[in-house]
Amino acid sequence: MAGGDGLEMGGPVGRDEVVAEFGRHLRFERDLSPHTVRAYLADVNSLLDHMGGRLEGLDIGVLREWLAEQHREGKARTTLARRTACVRTFTAYCHRRGWLAADPGLLLGSAKAARPLPAVLDQEQAQAVLEAPSTGEPKELRDQAILELLYATGVRVSELCALDVDDVDRDRRVVRVLGKGRKERSVPFGLPALRAVDRWCIHGRPLWVRARTGAALFLGVRGGRIDAGTVRRVVHARLAQVDGVPDMGPHGLRHSAATHLLEGGADLRSVQELLGHASLNTTQIYTHVSIDRLRAAYRQAHPRA
Repeated sequence: MAGGDGLEMGGPVGRDEVVAEFGRHLRFERDLSPHTVRAYLADVNSLLDHMGGRLEGLDIGVLREWLAEQHREGKARTTLARRTACVRTFTAYCHRRGWLAADPGLLLGSAKAARPLPAVLDQEQAQAVLEAPSTGEPKELRDQAILELLYATGVRVSELCALDVDDVDRDRRVVRVLGKGRKERSVPFGLPALRAVDRWCIHGRPLWVRARTGAALFLGVRGGRIDAGTVRRVVHARLAQVDGVPDMGPHGLRHSAATHLLEGGADLRSVQELLGHASLNTTQIYTHVSIDRLRAAYRQAHPRA
């Protein structure tokens, strides 16, 4: 790990400074999430530990040796893919700063993470999850609005938590979302989500507002902006109330929304825009979900299947 040893690294810069500067680059220039920054810095420290705390001698052979060591330790393919991406970013940065004479990461192939098909609800299950009875208590109104909006828009849980009241355009029925890389997009939603959000804003949210509440759309019981952990608990709890429904978190509702849009005839490019995917390749996984379901229906119903 980065320590106070101040080891020289291929020049007059020490390990602590390299790690700190790279961290600032990830946070302020790449605008990566705090979780990703922590993971990347842990990966860099692992690489530096492998090299005895020095950049000197870092080449493609060392990178492959380090990754092979991770593989022998049984690291998952997703972890290896992230670490490959991390060191390529790291070596490119060190080269630009003049700490490395060449960029060995350019010679490193991309590790492909396994892409399992996401679990999704079918449309009948989604309907059952969203049709829970309510007594009108603020928490129930909030939870219903959260579930309706997650399924209606397919937004990420972090995007939902960041929503302010003014981000919801009731007349046009769109919500303004700030996604990854601070890219803004507008996502439409239907009448059930609008009604649920209105019930929460009129009959629930005012009862939880405190002096420090601010503009947050969804609140915790103490009046602060809701956090991702609370949203996950809301989703898990609601799914547990419906028999035969697979357990999943908010991302499962995102997967379900994308799949149902495609099954309903939406084109892949439109779904990409709605979900805020930078690459169409990311969105294409949902086509596999739909095809698998169509094949199952064909085998079950067609007399010559």
